[in-house]
Amino acid sequence: MAKESTAQRFMRATGKLRAVFGPASRTSIGHEMTEQNRLLLAQRQAETQQWETLHRPDGSTYVVPRHPGDKSLR
Repeated sequence: MAKESTAQRFMRATGKLRAVFGPASRTSIGHEMTEQNRLLLAQRQAETQQWETLHRPDGSTYVVPRHPGDKSLR
């Protein structure tokens, strides 16, 4: 019986994890943003400005609308 290579042993050992979490992403994060991504980022940042995070005395947090009457982004 031939001995398994390191890669084969690794793939066998992590098989169940890969079945649940999927393969690792190999895309680069060092690329330029497209115009569509810039617009989406600006929209997401505007959406986050409408909320305010409040802290409870027990340390938990929750979010509430900053301006309850403003429905422009909701």
